[in-house]
Amino acid sequence: MPIRVGDKWGGMIIQCLEGGPRRFSELMVPLRTVTPKVLTKSLRALERDGFVVRTVRRGPGRHVEYELTPLGRSLLDLLGAARAWAETHMDALLDAPEARTPS
Repeated sequence: MPIRVGDKWGGMIIQCLEGGPRRFSELMVPLRTVTPKVLTKSLRALERDGFVVRTVRRGPGRHVEYELTPLGRSLLDLLGAARAWAETHMDALLDAPEARTPS
């Protein structure tokens, strides 16, 4: 089952592309803790699974852009709901490991 949004970077990459196409270097700014190697691997996986399309812009200043496909864009509401759930339950999520620790 090709669900890459559950990995560490997939969902964040999809959210970074919500506003439209972005270059690799533009993705590195909000995803500053990801290494270029891992970002490349994640983008390739998202492209392979049909969530992202890679376009090479030719001419002077040739560059590559990444953009969400309709399938990738369909994940935005789901990711937003998951983010809202996590924000609502943040205290419980942070307290859960402490609750399991024996005194």
